[in-house]
Amino acid sequence: MTGLTALAGLLPLDICPKAPGNAEHYTNVILGYVLWGVGILFVVAIVVAVGAIVAGRVFSMPHASKLGVVSIVVVFIAAIAYLVLPGILKALMGSGCIG
Repeated sequence: MTGLTALAGLLPLDICPKAPGNAEHYTNVILGYVLWGVGILFVVAIVVAVGAIVAGRVFSMPHASKLGVVSIVVVFIAAIAYLVLPGILKALMGSGCIG
């Protein structure tokens, strides 16, 4: 048993995966583009929803107005989820280290 205890003392306690080489830089660039793209999509969705509400009122199309209101609600729910879910995932996954 003493041999196993001595061997266990030599093993690292935490195994933390790292990206090879310079991959972390490219991953950060891609994530930055995704972040900006999602932000732009939120803005475009709000503009289209407001346009649907205005067009529905101007052209007497109540379904378009209702769709615009529902779209705004969905965008705000998606924005809240976009802010909350990464924190939940980080809490569930921890630091990513095994050990």
